[in-house]
Amino acid sequence: MKFFYGFLVIGIGVLLIMKTEWLVENFGRIDWAEQHLGMEGGTRIFYKLFGAVIIIMSFLMMMGIFNAPLNNTFGKSLNSLNSNVNTNTNSQ
Repeated sequence: MKFFYGFLVIGIGVLLIMKTEWLVENFGRIDWAEQHLGMEGGTRIFYKLFGAVIIIMSFLMMMGIFNAPLNNTFGKSLNSLNSNVNTNTNSQ
């Protein structure tokens, strides 16, 4: 089932990359993206980058290796957060 959802999310990422002009025309420009990612094409670059990140994250989740980079990057923070949640639920 995770492959079905994974391919569905990959399809959404592909649509974001392919239909950026439609998104800009219907939803407008993103001021932050225009300011930081380019003069006139910042919003389009943002949608394409966002779509690519969605595709990569979906592949990582489908293959079961998404947790490894997440733990390597935020490992201590996630472990302390997870232990606080566990102690709070056990005390109730």
